[in-house]
Amino acid sequence: MARNKESAMTRAVTSVFAFVRFAEFEILFILFFMIAFLLFKDLTSRPEYNQMLVKKPGGVGLWPY
Repeated sequence: MARNKESAMTRAVTSVFAFVRFAEFEILFILFFMIAFLLFKDLTSRPEYNQMLVKKPGGVGLWPY
């Protein structure tokens, strides 16, 4: 009965918080990979780091770059 007396905004906020508590691990898991992807993307977009990832310092090896 008390649930019906709450406003629609209170019920909406309560249901959002219940969902976040329920899916906390999945949200953090996806957030971790998104942050890792953005950091790695930023690192590889810089030319000096990109050359470090592509060229082998000891000369020609297995890769023909």
